[in-house]
Amino acid sequence: MRVCLVQLEVNLAQPLAERVAQACETIRGCAGADLVVLPELWPQGAWAYREWERTAEPLDGPIVAALAQAAKDAGVMLHGGSVVERAGDDLFNTSVLLGPQGDLRAIYRKIHRFGFAEGEAAVMTAGDEFLTVTGGELTMGVATCYDLRFPELFRRLTEAGAQMFVIASSWPERRLDHWRLLTRARAVENLAYVVAADACGEHDGVRQAGHSVVVDPWGEVVAEAGTEATVIDVEIDPARVEQVRADFPALRDRRL
Repeated sequence: MRVCLVQLEVNLAQPLAERVAQACETIRGCAGADLVVLPELWPQGAWAYREWERTAEPLDGPIVAALAQAAKDAGVMLHGGSVVERAGDDLFNTSVLLGPQGDLRAIYRKIHRFGFAEGEAAVMTAGDEFLTVTGGELTMGVATCYDLRFPELFRRLTEAGAQMFVIASSWPERRLDHWRLLTRARAVENLAYVVAADACGEHDGVRQAGHSVVVDPWGEVVAEAGTEATVIDVEIDPARVEQVRADFPALRDRRL
């Protein structure tokens, strides 16, 4: 199974239309992949929350339309990172999953909002449904950035059949050690792949960590980016999940 993680630089000084066009060209360059994953809130900026009321779009707006066309052109399943979604009076941090024909397969509204009563936690409405979806040969559990700190979500996804966790993030550089630790921990705890795309660059005074990563079900790092915009293009073995779970059947021993 071929997976491409698109580590985008979020430069809010660049016009939105240009950034969307560049992201879509990068997606088209991943033609032939089974899954392409973008970072969290790359169109509007994960830290530019003061602008979200102005920059939010409904899911039938131009950003998702452009992503759908790019997915169709490339013939890939696309996790489009996440966008600031306007739904009635609410704003959500919403991930869209698009099929190879550009069809909207599923959405995930981020459950855990970051900010401790400020920023995202104050401006956005929390999602209340977790999501699993079939992608390629694996069942994917979907999560977004701060969700990574809540292991109960990932255990619930595992119980729903997830064999791989797909995570869109805009994780800050100052907590890079936590990013590396938690992506591996979620893989080890659940004997599942972790495929995590992070943003890079700097916006609203916050430097992003980059270091998008693929971790296998034994907690081994398969591939990891640096701090620059790049694409991780990697082959993973879907059979490895069941192999590891059979060789080390820790999930059978849960008591709580």
